[in-house]
Parts: sequence; structure tokens; C-alpha cells
Amino acid sequence: MTVTLLITTYNWPEALELVLRSVASQSVLPNEIAIADDGSTKDTDQLILKLKKEFSIPVKHIWHEDVGFTKTVILNKALQEIQSDYIIQIDGDVILHKHFIKDHIRQSEPNTYLFGSRISLKEEYSKKVLQNKKIKFHWTNTGLLRRSRAIYLPLFSKFLTKKSNQSSGKLRGCNMSYWRKDAVAINGYNEDLIGWGYEDFNFAQRLLNSGISSKRIKHIALQFHIYHKEAPRGNTELGDKINIETAKNKITKCKNGLVKL
Repeated sequence: MTVTLLITTYNWPEALELVLRSVASQSVLPNEIAIADDGSTKDTDQLILKLKKEFSIPVKHIWHEDVGFTKTVILNKALQEIQSDYIIQIDGDVILHKHFIKDHIRQSEPNTYLFGSRISLKEEYSKKVLQNKKIKFHWTNTGLLRRSRAIYLPLFSKFLTKKSNQSSGKLRGCNMSYWRKDAVAINGYNEDLIGWGYEDFNFAQRLLNSGISSKRIKHIALQFHIYHKEAPRGNTELGDKINIETAKNKITKCKNGLVKL
């Protein structure tokens, strides 16, 4: 199967550089990288142009004008350009363990999407990581929060993974993977959702509603989240309303997605 690593980003080239350098150090590379850019300035474009020369695989930069937080829109634009069978999706502020891509590929299976967790870096330690461009971490590092999550246990992964047909509050769009055909079948991301935190749950819920199972992976596919202040969540009332209706009514396709229905 062919694999695309899909990275979302917005105006933080210092973090994106570390993410891309961690991708370059992967034990298994994807077939391509697609960067979904929600309107960053030229600094991000210049960084990508510089770093893409260091990769032996294509690096696509999908960009649109900055009109506020429209992550769902840029994700759909990226999905339209991606032709790979399988998509591994992360955010532009998570540094990857060297086997991150390999772990997602090994755990992939038909009619299933995967999601993992992240290990957060402390605020002061994050500053040092950015300054020193550090991309390797050990679970004993005191700069990590919830360090036990950073213990890499690939031999025990089959005992730690959990499949379900129910939604999970543990899901994070910064560490998930899915089949492109399944994303297309549910019409991609719901562009009615503005503000972070709702789009991932809605996307995953519609996958579940369409008969796709979820699979939570633990102590593999590790990633390390660089600290930053949380942005406002946007229209929480609308987000809650859409997601409640999606779950209650078993909605599979959003109307305002890849295709406008």
C-alpha cells in the first residue's frame, strides 16, 4: 500500500522544522508528505522549500489564505490532492519517535482507523527543545509530562491495542491514521466546524457510523508535543450541536465536506 503523512500547520515554522526533521529520521518513510497549511506567512513556505530538498520523497505544500481557523477546509484540500491508499495524520507541533510511521503501517488493517496519544513537553523544556532543535527523547527525561507514556513497547503492542465501535474521548487528530477511501466515503471533514477540537471527533464519529472500527494504540507510534498556549475553541455551541446530532442520528456524510451536497 502507498502511504501519505499528512501534517497540519499554521505559522510556527520553528516547530514544523523539528517535526520534519523527525520525519526525515524515520526508520520507514511514507511515500509522500503533504503539509496542510491554514494560511501561514512566507516563513513557513521558505522553510518547506529548504527542507524538502533533504527528502527523497515528494513534499507537497497545500496552502490557502489566512481567514481564521479553517483547519477542516485545508484538510479537505489536502485530501483532494492525496492519492495514497493510507493516510497518517499529525499536527505540526509533534516530534515523532523514529518508528512512528512504521508502527502505524504495521497496525493498519481494513475497515479500521487508528489513534494514539501524545507525550507533552513541559513549557520550559519546550523552549530548550526549540532552541537546540532536539528530536530524540527518552522516557526518563524529566522534561516530559506523564513520562510512562513514552515507554516504547512494540513487543507488547498486540496486548495493549483496543478495538471499539464506540467513540472515545481519548481521540486526538494529531496522532491518527485511516484509509483514504474511508475518508472519501464520509465526504471528508465537516467545514461547518470552525475552531479546534470538534473536527477530529466529528470525522471519527462519522467513520464509526459508517461501519469503520476504531483501534487505540498505546506505547507505540510515540510523539512528543511541543508546549504552546491553547487557542480559543471557537463556536462551542455549534460544535457541540453538530457533534451531538452526528452521533445521535448516525450521520455518515457531512454536507459541507469534500463535495458540497
